[in-house]
Parts: sequence; structure tokens; C-alpha cells
Amino acid sequence: MPPTDASTDAGIESTAAGADCTDTLDLRLPDDLVALLAEGERPVGTVRDDLLDGVGDWGPTTTTGAGVFQLVPVRLERDLPVISRWMNDPAVAAFWELAGPDAVTEAHLRSQLDGDGRSVPCLGVLDGMPMSYWEIYRADLDPLARHYPSRPHDTGIHLLIGGVANRGRGLGTSLLKAVADLVLDHRPACARVVAEPDLRNTPSVAAFLSAGFRFFAEVDLPDKRAALMVRDRALRAVL
Repeated sequence: MPPTDASTDAGIESTAAGADCTDTLDLRLPDDLVALLAEGERPVGTVRDDLLDGVGDWGPTTTTGAGVFQLVPVRLERDLPVISRWMNDPAVAAFWELAGPDAVTEAHLRSQLDGDGRSVPCLGVLDGMPMSYWEIYRADLDPLARHYPSRPHDTGIHLLIGGVANRGRGLGTSLLKAVADLVLDHRPACARVVAEPDLRNTPSVAAFLSAGFRFFAEVDLPDKRAALMVRDRALRAVL
């Protein structure tokens, strides 16, 4: 499994459970997935539609306190060089394990772009500058759901912050809160936003806690022991 959230230091590490779109659960397929699959194949290297209520249409937010932020779905021909460069930063590679030639990162991205829409890779653009990489995914349709009592439409997030200048100053916390709010604003069926940072990544866990997530449980995933973090819609007003 690839990583999950790279934020406050080299990146809030995330084992991208949502990135392995080929590993499916023994579940009844929801109606929205059945309808999407019936439409046929997507163009290579693009996300024509998704199972996340149109991440590309969520629009910008100013709630970061650091400027205007927007999630922009990845386009391989445009975004592969910068994402691959970030993945080769040793501090990021320690958690994401995608260092190497561009082909390594490309394969990781294609597994989502050519998948069924349950995971959408995005650039995080702050005041017009790409500065982070995100994966927004259906946690209830992900292998992660085998490791906790998932609920329909649980939505997961993975994050890495690309530039050193943006790390270690609390920006990860602000962005995590803003993106969790975007999920809850645009996905009315989603009651919880979840993440699974490596327990060893103390800055990552702290960033999630500061962003209004609560520690739910320790879970043993195939490549790490993770802290399952949950942000509840029901508690949104008090966090």
C-alpha cells in the first residue's frame, strides 16, 4: 500500500490505502458505482467522473488562513514532473516509498486515474501555486474498510506538502481542516472524514488532532501500524 498524509514536516505521511484501486472489498457495489461502471472506460490519464461528488467541481476555499486554496485533479501530462520531484524528497520518500524515475510515480497515479473513481489524486494549489499533493478517496470502498467499522460514504484523505518552505509552520493543520470542511460541504452523504497516518509520524498525528480529527484506534495495515483519525460531521460545530 502506498502512503497517506505528508504534512507538517517532510509531509504528513499517509499510506495511500486509497491509491491501490485494484484491491477491492467483498461488498455489494453501491448504485453510484454500478452506474459509473456502466458508462464504459475513462480516457487514459484523466478522471472523467468520480464517486466523490465531483472533487474537481468543489471550487476554492479561503478558510486556510494562508490564502485561496483549491484541489485540482491531477493531469499526468501537466503534473507528473512536479509530483515525482516531491516523491523523491528523502523526507517524503521515507513514508510514500515512491522515489525513483517518473515512471514510479506515474504508475501510482495511473492506478487511480484509470480506476473506477473511488480515489482522486489532486494538486493542492495555494494562491495559484501548486504546493501539495492529495488523494481524496472512498474509505468505505477501500481496503482500509477491512480494518475498522466503516460507514457508507466515509471519505479518506492522504496528503504530502511538497516544498520545504511550506513545512513545519502549521500549514498542514490549516489545510487538513480546510479540506475536511470541503469534503463535508460537498459530500452530504459523508458523515466522517478519516485518515491513517503512521503512528511513528508524530507531527502528522499532531496535525490531524489540531485540525479537529480525533484518535479512533490503532490499526495494523499491511505496511505499517497506523493511527486511525476521524473527523465527525456531528462534532463539526464544536471543533
